[in-house]
Parts: sequence; structure tokens; C-alpha cells
Amino acid sequence: MNTSENKFWWENDFLKVKEKKLYLGDTEAVKVAEKYGTPLFVYSKNQILSNYDALLKEFSTKTALEIRICYAMKANPNSEILKILKEKGAWIDAVSPREVKEALQAGFPAEKIIYTGTSVSAEDLHQIFNLEGIIINIDAEEQLEMMKEIKHKQFPNKMIRVSLRLNPGIGRGFNPRVITAGKKSHDGTPIKFGIEEKRVLDTFQKAERYGFIPAGLHQHLGSGWNKKDFKAVKKTVDKMIQKASEIEKTGIALEFLDFGGGFGPKYTEDQQLFPLQRYAEYILKKINNSGLKIKSITLEPGKYMVGDAGVLLLKVVYLKRSYNNVFACVNGGTFNTVPRPAIYTEAHHHVVNCSLIDSEEKKKITVAGNLCETGDVFGKEILMPLPKKGDILAVLQAGAYCSSMASNYNLREIPKEIII
Repeated sequence: MNTSENKFWWENDFLKVKEKKLYLGDTEAVKVAEKYGTPLFVYSKNQILSNYDALLKEFSTKTALEIRICYAMKANPNSEILKILKEKGAWIDAVSPREVKEALQAGFPAEKIIYTGTSVSAEDLHQIFNLEGIIINIDAEEQLEMMKEIKHKQFPNKMIRVSLRLNPGIGRGFNPRVITAGKKSHDGTPIKFGIEEKRVLDTFQKAERYGFIPAGLHQHLGSGWNKKDFKAVKKTVDKMIQKASEIEKTGIALEFLDFGGGFGPKYTEDQQLFPLQRYAEYILKKINNSGLKIKSITLEPGKYMVGDAGVLLLKVVYLKRSYNNVFACVNGGTFNTVPRPAIYTEAHHHVVNCSLIDSEEKKKITVAGNLCETGDVFGKEILMPLPKKGDILAVLQAGAYCSSMASNYNLREIPKEIII
């Protein structure tokens, strides 16, 4: 039984349990579902603001450097979420021209957007070059050559600020498909991102010769770090600072170092969170001891900012029993709502019954979606109170890489989104 001294591991300011019922803020989840229908994404403004303030505090209270929280909007590009973060002073990490457009429409000025594309086309670059003040993060020497050609032909006098994405040779992530640095993922997939260490300085010098203005050095290792990744992540911090020092010694002035994202919320009870406080302390200590003349530190949180600030509400349409399996069949499918478990074998989203969070009597329940796929299950044999027809289930930690990765597979609709 839950008490204030014995909370469920996933409870926060947004997700609360009162009398064994799930509350979203101060409102019963069931009542939210009754009012807006299901399937439904519900996001919490207060939880997003709380996450933003917590991250900023970890860094800003320990340094006089400017801390730029550059929201990775691919996690969730909901326009209202963007507006919330814009009002807090956030920057934007955008990975496509459409993301840039959406950020501009939400009120972000171009000079607070970093465009970090991969396999960037000439068409992409034309759209980005037309904006005043945006920072372009160079992912490849070959991209720089394309940028040079476009600039010299169509934007010869334009001042364009650039950063460069370093691949430090070390990557980390909860699944091989989300590791974004190193030579190969541990499943053998070659890593397509960034510029290898030995070519970084030469690429920076080329960019300067081509008329671009060097502004920053960037790295991103992957997504979903845990406590065990801290040792490797520290090594990449060392590599970043060493490379930045080499760049400064050539006379190139860097404005910022961008350490990317990768840290996030808990998805399972036994998950050991990445030690964010120690990470902040380590970065700031290394920078202070380096003598670097940078003015700011950039971070790119996505999951951390919105992951635990969202849930998906689903209705049980009936219970099905087959070969000793018990299915809670719901009115939504994973690919259309929460595709992460279907894409990444290690991904997990906790599922609860909003009307009865806990009880002494529990059954193993598989929460089955409405798509024509065997893998379309939100959870396999979850030990929970037996749901009944009409009950509302909540898929937790659904604020990041859920709606943004959803699809219309089987011609099913992507759920409505609300913010409370």
C-alpha cells in the first residue's frame, strides 16, 4: 500500500497515487480520459519546468559560464512544449529543416537554434543558410565542402557561424541503435555521426578558410546513459577539452563546448540513473583547470526534459484468455503511440491501471495493442491487478520519443496530445 513515506518508484510531481488511483497532477487520470477520450497523450507543464530548473541548477550554481540548455526537440516537438521551454530561455537542438521551422514558429529566434543534421543535402543547407544567426553543426568534412560551394555561389557575403561534431571514438547508449559515437556499435553497425579526432583540427581550419565563423565544438555519445557509463563519459569529456585546447592554440576562438545529451529519467525500478551531479562537477572542474577561453557550456537534453512528464492513456476494450495467456486488449497500438519497445529490445515503459494501482491479488497481464503485429504489446506478462473492460491503463514515461516516433501504421491515428 502506498504512503507518502513509501512511494512508487515512478512517482513525481506529475504522477501521484492517492487511494490506489493514479492522479495526473491534481486530477484523476480516469477523469482526464473520460473528458478527452483515448488513446491520449498527457503532458505536464510543471514537470517539464521542474526538470529544466533541476538541470540548470546542477551546472549554473557551480560556474560563471553561461549554461545553454538546448532542447533536443526530436524527443517531442509538441508546439506547446516548445513554447514552455522558450519562455524559460531554452535553446533548440534541431536535426532537420522542418524542426527548425517549427522552432521558429514557436517563437525561438534563429540565433538560439543549433542545426545538427546528418547526411545533410544541398536542399537542407539552402533552407538553413537563408536564416540569420543560426549555428550549423558540421557532421562531416564532405558536408563542409558542400557548404563551401553553396556559400560561395549564393551566400558569398553572409556571416555563418558553425560548430563541429567530434566523434571521440567512444559511444554509449541503452541499445546499439542509439549509440552515436565510436567506430561501430556493439552489434557491428558502423557509426555514421561526427568527425574522427585526427581530422577535427584540419576541418576547423578549412571552415575558417572557407569564410565560416567557428563558434563551438560538439559531441554526442548516444541515448539512455546509466550509472555504469560514467567512467566512459568522463573520458570523452577529457577528449573534448583536449581537442578544444588544441583548436584554441591555433588561434581559433571557440565560444562554446556542447556536450550533447544522453542522460534521462528512470524507465525501470532497478535502473541506476546516470550521476548528473558528478557529471556537472567533472565538466566544470576540467574546464576550469584547462585555461580555455570559452564563454558557455551547451547541453542537449531530450528524454531528461520531457520523458517523465508524459503518459499515454488507453482504454481496455476487453480481456482475452488464450493458452493460459491473459491479455488486456487496448484501443491503441505501439507503433502509433509508444513505438520504443517495438524498435529497441531494451526499451521498457511501465504500465499501470489508473483505477487500481496496487492490490494483494495480481495476475500476469500482457497489454496487447490493436495492430496486426505480434510485437504490438505495451508490456509482456506484467504483474498487476486484473483489469476489466472499460478500465484506463497508463503507459508511463511516455513524454519522449513516443508521439514524435509514432506512425499511422495500419492507418491508425496518432493520439491527441494535451498539456495540463
